[in-house]
Amino acid sequence: MKIFIVPPNSLILYDLVERFGHQPLSIMGTLREKVTEREMEAPPLNVTLDDVMKGLKYAGIEVPSGVRGRLAVWGPLIDEAEAAIIVNDTPFTFGCVGCHRTNLMLMHLIRKKKIPLIELDYPHDEEEGKIMVSKIKKFLEELK
Repeated sequence: MKIFIVPPNSLILYDLVERFGHQPLSIMGTLREKVTEREMEAPPLNVTLDDVMKGLKYAGIEVPSGVRGRLAVWGPLIDEAEAAIIVNDTPFTFGCVGCHRTNLMLMHLIRKKKIPLIELDYPHDEEEGKIMVSKIKKFLEELK
């Protein structure tokens, strides 16, 4: 299954999803495509007019451009997602937390889609970390 992960560039979640036989949906591959497969139109993310229009699908014109820009990348991944993992209250070292408003919109879009979802709080010690990984493992195994 295709699993959307939050934070969307968490290598830890990406690795866990992949280890249990699913396809992680994250921004790394999408952004790589933008900066390597097209001529640079608007560095550093190579934003095109199509990207701006995509962002409008997920957030109105009155929403700040940074939020729409992020949603132009993440929104299509959410559309593709068959399940999701959300880790709340993550530090910057766990994966980009980006703009808080974008994160709120991501959570809304994921919940609105009504796909299988697990939400966890970021662990603060090794024991909590083991519990988080075992909960994610159980969730992913049940999706098969």
